[in-house]
Amino acid sequence: MLSSSCLSDNPWHKFPFTGFVAMLSAIVTLMVDSMATSLYSKRHNSNVVKPDDDDNADGHVVAVSTDTEMAVVGGGGGHFHGHQHGALVDGGAKNGSQQLLRYRVVAMVLELGIVVHSVVIGLSLGASNNTCTIKPLVAALCFHQMFEGMGLGGCILQAEYKFFKKAVMVFFFSVTTPFGIALGIALSSVYKENSPSSLITVGLLNASSAGLLIYMALVDLLSADFMGPKLQGSIKLQIKAYIAVLLGAGGMSLMAKWA
Repeated sequence: MLSSSCLSDNPWHKFPFTGFVAMLSAIVTLMVDSMATSLYSKRHNSNVVKPDDDDNADGHVVAVSTDTEMAVVGGGGGHFHGHQHGALVDGGAKNGSQQLLRYRVVAMVLELGIVVHSVVIGLSLGASNNTCTIKPLVAALCFHQMFEGMGLGGCILQAEYKFFKKAVMVFFFSVTTPFGIALGIALSSVYKENSPSSLITVGLLNASSAGLLIYMALVDLLSADFMGPKLQGSIKLQIKAYIAVLLGAGGMSLMAKWA
């Protein structure tokens, strides 16, 4: 959109703004991801203290967290989720808790990126007056949203949220695209998809969403899977996974012709 002929040559055709904005968005996402993980970790660690008495000098730490959802506790050889004060947390449970914090940050950042992206593409669809454009766009949008939903759903499951938070995240994912479509229909009288202001606004938002989603896909999703013990233990499985990734990327690239 930022390279459209409807935009002036200076500066839109003299500089690759789409790639530049996507790069900046990926860097900002890295900052948000890093800072959110740090804040969550500090918040969690501040509620875990080591005992000073000799009775508990067996390598355990005492969790005094009031956030029951964030407390992952264990005792002896087993692990379980605790919902009370003074639960004992061993080293393995602490590592599991840190991983759980990471999953929750990933789920929230991914949800944010998908929500923004869904509103933008819904707005474009709702404001379009060309029937020939709408039909293939709806088909491409269905596949696009389905795969995004599958990825987000997996992240939400890994985050082990309570039912209410899961329901809220699913709700926002479900309503953002219809909301964008309704907004586009409502603004169709004043929103002209080929006007310079519309092209610039939607183009910048799409580029920002692209940078965020590319970062999340490569750093937080694919990297975690490919560097995990399951894939690292089998070269054949890695090759199959790479083929699947390339096929998926190719399929989504073909959809971009209509979407």
